Amino acid sequence: MGRRNLSSEEQALWTALTRSVRPLRPGARTPVLPAVPVKATDVKGLTLPSIQAAAAAPARTPATILDSGWERRIRSGNLAPDMTIDLHGHSLAAAHARLNQALAAAWARDARTMLVITGKPPKTASVGGSRRGAIRGEIGHWLETGSHADRIASVRVAHPRHGGDGALYVILRRKK
Repeated sequence: MGRRNLSSEEQALWTALTRSVRPLRPGARTPVLPAVPVKATDVKGLTLPSIQAAAAAPARTPATILDSGWERRIRSGNLAPDMTIDLHGHSLAAAHARLNQALAAAWARDARTMLVITGKPPKTASVGGSRRGAIRGEIGHWLETGSHADRIASVRVAHPRHGGDGALYVILRRKK
């Protein structure tokens, strides 16, 4: 099957799509795309969002390492969460909804640190099974892809004082 050239509408749609995708591995090499002027108009029945704005502002991802003050407080357990939410014991759908509500509330109250209790993994796992709980297995994905993802500065495992492996610190960015 031979390759065909894209029409200008198809090229605009493809460019918009490729600019909206976040890489699975943020450190991976990204290809350089040719600059194609794109209008936020209707292309074959699909309404494009403001593509220029989306392309200009790259998605912010949580940091793996914070400054030394934060790191010291997390390691020593001297971090005092501004909010706490307990998701342990909820269904996945209910936990996801509660997490989104809590993040919105934390952002509205200018909270910087939220303790999210997911529950510890079961003591014994079935042969070949996972040692991680269902909520704990999904929460990383929820935080990365949720509507509040750009507001999260870092996600860290909690100090044993606050639940250890059964809890996470979600550190929110400052409002600008």
